[in-house]
Amino acid sequence: MLTTDANDPLLAGYRRFRADVWPGQAERFARLARRRQQPTTAVIACSDSRIDPQTIFDAEPGELFVIRNVAGLVPPYAPDGGCHGTSAALEFAVKILKVRRIVLLGHGDCDGVHAMIHGPLPNARDFLGPWMDIAEPVMWPMPEQGSGKPLEAAIEDATIKLSLTNLRTFPWIREGEKAGQLSLVAWRFTLSTGELLEV
Repeated sequence: MLTTDANDPLLAGYRRFRADVWPGQAERFARLARRRQQPTTAVIACSDSRIDPQTIFDAEPGELFVIRNVAGLVPPYAPDGGCHGTSAALEFAVKILKVRRIVLLGHGDCDGVHAMIHGPLPNARDFLGPWMDIAEPVMWPMPEQGSGKPLEAAIEDATIKLSLTNLRTFPWIREGEKAGQLSLVAWRFTLSTGELLEV
């Protein structure tokens, strides 16, 4: 049973959804419930609360298979028996759901990239530091970018490109792309202007 706390913003949002959205979407959700999901696009995006792929692409429920993590990183293919959430989601999207496209959705003002540049906060070193180490190599060829915002933007773009390279280390992604069954795109969303650009 849900709490009746009238001040809970999530429950207030749910009540608005049930009152305003659900009546017009109930049949859509019923159709979605009658069959397995069939998205044609997987989107890899940052966990940043300001970036929502479904909102950015004006997508309906069931259209996108969204994979989110800090900085929207893709690690290299490493079937070593460890727990790899992003890689598992990619395997599910490509091998089980048979998506036709993978979109890397990076964004400006990324706190994950900021943490990589400036070091994770002292109370967030167990997982954040090692996760961002995936992208650390992109930082070293950047001395000409200076510092501040231009440097962070250059590293954000380089991080997206590195993730695109890492996607191609997965043999079933590389093979799907080569066979024309899977396309890969890399885009960068600018939070302040709403612009979407190819990287």
